[in-house]
Amino acid sequence: MERMFGTDGVRGVAGAQLDALLAYELGRAGAYILSKNARRPRILVGRDPRISGQMLEAALTAGICAVGGDVLLVDVLPTPAVAWLTRHYGADAGVVISASHNPMQDNGIKFFDERGFKLPDAVEDEIEAVIRAGGAGLPQPTGAGIGSVQHMQDAAQAYVAHLAGLCQVDISGVKIVLDCANGAASRVAPALFEALGAHVVPINHQPDGVNINDHCGSTHLEALKQAVLEHHAHIGFAFDGDADRMLAVDEHGNEVDGDCIMAICAVDMKARGVLSKNTLVVTVMSNLGLKIAMEREGIQLVQTKVGDRYVLECMLENGYAIGGEQSGHVILLESNTTGDGLSSALALLCAIQRSGKTLSQAAGVMRRLPQVLVNLRLDSNDKKQLWQQDTAITAAIAALEEGYAGRGRILVRASGTEPLIRVMIEGEDQEKIHADARQLTDLISQRLR
Repeated sequence: MERMFGTDGVRGVAGAQLDALLAYELGRAGAYILSKNARRPRILVGRDPRISGQMLEAALTAGICAVGGDVLLVDVLPTPAVAWLTRHYGADAGVVISASHNPMQDNGIKFFDERGFKLPDAVEDEIEAVIRAGGAGLPQPTGAGIGSVQHMQDAAQAYVAHLAGLCQVDISGVKIVLDCANGAASRVAPALFEALGAHVVPINHQPDGVNINDHCGSTHLEALKQAVLEHHAHIGFAFDGDADRMLAVDEHGNEVDGDCIMAICAVDMKARGVLSKNTLVVTVMSNLGLKIAMEREGIQLVQTKVGDRYVLECMLENGYAIGGEQSGHVILLESNTTGDGLSSALALLCAIQRSGKTLSQAAGVMRRLPQVLVNLRLDSNDKKQLWQQDTAITAAIAALEEGYAGRGRILVRASGTEPLIRVMIEGEDQEKIHADARQLTDLISQRLR
């Protein structure tokens, strides 16, 4: 039986794999498991603006109230805002309804514990077990025992004030383009940077429920690049649908990815004496150029498997302060317990302001080796792990690895949230790595379809 929870909560097409009934059951089971010691649990709930969010929010809220939990609704806010507000309001748990960078038709439900951290697998398994048992043993209060709903009107302002308080440099007059992906950052991102005195040019900041991530945001940087050049901006930031990730664009319209963002921030943190244990945590997807740059700067690089949750686990276990992914998930534990696009945008901006450099100059800290990433979409989630059992595929990968030994690398992995296999090849010759990636992807496609 396939596990209900993926690497980032429960996801699926809203109304199909993730329907109102499942949201109701997740609300009941989640509230019970996450607040066993609370006489009357308080669960904070937020969402991104996709059209299915209100349906799932209503069902999830009903489930929480049905087991006697009180719901604190914060409406449309970024995923990291939900994590921070869970602590801020002293809730027993937080829940965000979002499918992050996924297409509009998808949605997801992700839980945070009372500290604002994502749940470990064992706790998710407890929630799933309650659901699969039909909710047996769950409380069924009546009368005054049924939960209530409270709308937290000051939630957005509290989150913006928290972030603004992290800024220790003057950014007044800096011209910034913000691509909000028609998502959860559409209101709070402009408010944050305007409050700090920046000249803000927002784009894709008018969500209508169906335009989230639609050729905009961190997965489609073309509009941001164009806007930065047109407005002669100093810098551009692109968020994804739930604003837990951010990519940047420099003053010349060039992309600055998560690896380079982390390199700039890590060097700045080291200079300020706040880079805990002189270490940056990344995943195996990070470019080899980052490793070379950090060795030159005297900063240790620790790698984990793909997934921001594994980066966070490593950071917490070892007391590290910064980590993240090439895709733009950057975790700064001094500001939040999860990847926070607004927090990392602010950290990057403060770092370059302190250095006196432009973003293009600061980005020179690392030279990115040519890398290609090909996403192969399959017709079902069930097939995406089968490549590891196919001898033709594994033999082709082994042959490529032998050829690249010492001059590049090959990484093949299944997506944790979508029916995708990702093929990444890194090397010195751009044409060769593109050709090899396409050849390997074609082979995988033929073998698994």
